[in-house]
Amino acid sequence: MDKVIGIPRGLYYYSNGFFLKTFFENLGFKVLVSPQTNQTIYEMGEKIANDEMCSALKIFLGHVSYLQDKVDYILIPRIDNYGIDNQTCTNFLAIYDLVRNLFSIPLLNYNIDYTHHQLEYDGLYKIGRFLGYSSIKIHHAYQKSLLSFQQFEKEKIRQNKIKLYSKNIKVLLVSHPYVIKDAYLGKSILSYFSKNNIDYIFSFEIPTFNINKESSYYASSLYWKVCKEQIAPIHQLEQTIDGILFISSFPCGLDSLVNELVLRKVKIPKMNLILDDVKTLTGIETRLESFFDILIERKKTCLKK
Repeated sequence: MDKVIGIPRGLYYYSNGFFLKTFFENLGFKVLVSPQTNQTIYEMGEKIANDEMCSALKIFLGHVSYLQDKVDYILIPRIDNYGIDNQTCTNFLAIYDLVRNLFSIPLLNYNIDYTHHQLEYDGLYKIGRFLGYSSIKIHHAYQKSLLSFQQFEKEKIRQNKIKLYSKNIKVLLVSHPYVIKDAYLGKSILSYFSKNNIDYIFSFEIPTFNINKESSYYASSLYWKVCKEQIAPIHQLEQTIDGILFISSFPCGLDSLVNELVLRKVKIPKMNLILDDVKTLTGIETRLESFFDILIERKKTCLKK
């Protein structure tokens, strides 16, 4: 197959990109994922975005701009909800229409809307048929990719759990994966952790038995899936970790509400870090140093008891 499918390295990529890339490769396509976010990609997105868009959305548009003349199709799912009480951020619902109106590249699209029985498998099946593949081939590619994805996710969870038993200072990172795992927004922060021998644990990679119950300790009427996944593990880990760092991209409406609710109820040291255009780490490093000084002194005090 000579066609090339592009996947922008932003938003949905950090939760589902591995699966989608594997699925289309198993069908026989060449898949081009845009590179790690850098200043150039950020500026490409900023040029076509409006001021009210969060940094993560600007970055996503920059990745689409990078891919537009390098691929035959760009995959842009429209993700509304995973049930009535599991809504997504409106960016996930709007990006298909944004990209369709801002770019002229052919798009591959499917909907995820559980309230109207629109599931990912059905959407990918329709794309596969549109691209000329048989039902058997599509089903086999989906099942094979799903198995690989499950193993991929299990390994991430295992690595996170290992850190929970570390004797180093442990910080729980409460952030959307497309923020903290993005090279432009989050990489320098993670590098700072590693340089200072501090273990960080991604909250969204800690499984919970009952996400609605666990998240309700901090926000009882929350219906955003991505936020519940972030805050649900806090309750079970609050006695295990040394501190919590909330990281969001400006001006995220969901985080501005949810993080504030959680910050009021968490008893251990915490800090809220809002990222925008990260051209320099100077101000961020200063805040991180102060936060880690608190964690170090607190740990020393606990060890003396």
